[in-house]
Amino acid sequence: MTQRSAEQALEAPAAEALLLIAPGCPHCPAMLEILGRMVKAGEIAELRVANVAAKPALAARLGVRSVPWLKLGPYELTGARSYAEIKEWLSRLSAAGGMADYLHLLLKEGRLDAAQGLLQNGAALWADLLPILANPEAAMNVRLGANALLEGQAASAALAGLLPQFRQLARHADARVRADACYFLGLSARPEAQPALAAALHDADAEVRDIAAEALARMRQE
Repeated sequence: MTQRSAEQALEAPAAEALLLIAPGCPHCPAMLEILGRMVKAGEIAELRVANVAAKPALAARLGVRSVPWLKLGPYELTGARSYAEIKEWLSRLSAAGGMADYLHLLLKEGRLDAAQGLLQNGAALWADLLPILANPEAAMNVRLGANALLEGQAASAALAGLLPQFRQLARHADARVRADACYFLGLSARPEAQPALAAALHDADAEVRDIAAEALARMRQE
């Protein structure tokens, strides 16, 4: 480690952690041991531990349905996690794109309510859904989750703010990506989306053409 990186490590505040456990949980003792070691090493500033059997109201308030459950800064991690995984999430606390990675994790785990809450509290994060739409190889549940979240923003300022990116995606090499882009251009209900949709009427893919035509017809009626 260089002198500068060492100084940065000293300057970066260590995270606080909250761990929820329960009697009979097979993975809780290992998580508790890992986090205890990290506190001793100074990787975590403070560790609070609560037993949900003794504090059911806390679990209910946090929406915890299974343990072990770990809150690390803004990240809520469910299930057993290794030292390497926890260390990786700690590094994301001060890294660019950390919240985008967390949003992707929520979608992967099907935690749409948590993802929705995260997006509502950080409007800039809506753009972090677009790399998912732009990746035809993204996991199906992740793509479906991203689509569902964006659909809920029909005619909103959040969707309007993404128009430049959707116009670009409407020219993507993959027809599925172009189709999604046209769908959300239509949902934006903004006049400035119409030129990109009009261009998509001549797309080589029939589905893209159909979605663009439907979007334009709906926007003109409205």
